Amino acid sequence: MRSKLLKILICLIVASTLIISGCTTQDAENATEDITEEVTQEPVEIGVVQWDDSRAAANVFFQILDEGGYEYETVSADLGGLYQATAQGDIDVLFHAWLPATQAPYWEQYGEDLNKAQVVATGAKCGLVVPEYVPIDTIEELKGNASKFNGQISGIEPGAGIMQNTESCVADYELEGYEIYSSSTVGMATELQDKIDNEEWVVVTLWRPHWTFARMEGLKFLEDSQGVYGESDDLIILTRTGFEEDRPEFNQLIQNFEMDLSDIESIMIDIDAGMTPEEAAAKWLDEHPEKIDEVLGTQE
Repeated sequence: MRSKLLKILICLIVASTLIISGCTTQDAENATEDITEEVTQEPVEIGVVQWDDSRAAANVFFQILDEGGYEYETVSADLGGLYQATAQGDIDVLFHAWLPATQAPYWEQYGEDLNKAQVVATGAKCGLVVPEYVPIDTIEELKGNASKFNGQISGIEPGAGIMQNTESCVADYELEGYEIYSSSTVGMATELQDKIDNEEWVVVTLWRPHWTFARMEGLKFLEDSQGVYGESDDLIILTRTGFEEDRPEFNQLIQNFEMDLSDIESIMIDIDAGMTPEEAAAKWLDEHPEKIDEVLGTQE
């Protein structure tokens, strides 16, 4: 209530000042509308998928926003919930989507009400991964070897795009004797490390950028001849319909933001080593201060 009264008071003061100084009533009304829009503009609502790659890149962007004095609020939820909320206009921005392959089912469901505002990075990849000591190189070769993998494909959170693709993979490749075990990203990585330590056979759902490829030597994607997981993905910031028109300045900041996969992965390694996403992003920005001017548009 106090905030509303303050807005009304500001508008009345502006209108009165313009009228006293000789402006017309129409001029006063136009100025009042302008100042009302400026004062009542709400913080931008940004949904963040709680995966390390999203948190790594998003926290770099957030700290740049802080540097520029921009108001925003963050929302955490499962992937499907964030897609739905952005499509419905309940939040403004989704950071970030894996398209066109990994999250294709969500795009098919909600894409008509979303905008692809910016490609943050290209060349991301999802699929099934095994250690190099496992003597197979293709998904087809999983057939007949279920017992060596204990009949298990170790996955991450249920509902993730890669999990949906893996369900299709098991069906399309007719991988009898395998079950997909949902866990978490941390649980999957722990299982992978345990198996590697004992040189046991293991197959997991994995993607790049991910810190495991830097921390665990000798990982390989199984060749996907049927293209279930797609060739590669872009990491994309999505916005609700109308955001570009409603918040053009903020939308421009989004369009100014991009990162290399290797940079995102380096931040993820620091997160895995014990840093918070905020600390890891701050460290990276200290090493790459030019990114702040690049996004804020303050380069000389």
